[in-house]
Amino acid sequence: MSRFALLGIITCIVSISHAAAQETLEGTWKLISSKRTNQATGVTTDTFGTNPQGFIMYSRDGHMMVLLTQTGRPRADSIEKMTDQQREQLYSSMIAYAGTYKFDGKTIEHHIDISWNELWGGTVQVRDVKKDGNRLIYTTRPAPSPVDGSMGFATLVWEKVK
Repeated sequence: MSRFALLGIITCIVSISHAAAQETLEGTWKLISSKRTNQATGVTTDTFGTNPQGFIMYSRDGHMMVLLTQTGRPRADSIEKMTDQQREQLYSSMIAYAGTYKFDGKTIEHHIDISWNELWGGTVQVRDVKKDGNRLIYTTRPAPSPVDGSMGFATLVWEKVK
């Protein structure tokens, strides 16, 4: 077999496995749990409370969007009566961003175009991924928390919406 034919076969296999990995993510996933482990203390906490809310969506064309919110967020009587303190609490009890993604079956890269936190715009957020039935388990790389700045990593469990 010629080198060119072998190279063509390998390229085809890599392309098929990449496409299969992308298909694994396509669709909408609901957040089941979100825990963060503080690297200095080893303490693990429920990042967004015991019943976090959130969705992450992956499209076939390589775009993604995520919204996570904490349980028990403040609710003002009306937009006109909302206080600055309530606005601040709402901002600090959520994460939202959108962009494109690359997935190789084990690691996902979120290339962020727009974010609730301007510091994340233009960055790449990397998560290690394990599949468990109809669930995905994401583990972030150690980084400062966008909420309190402490170093640590998060583990998020997502379930496919049917």
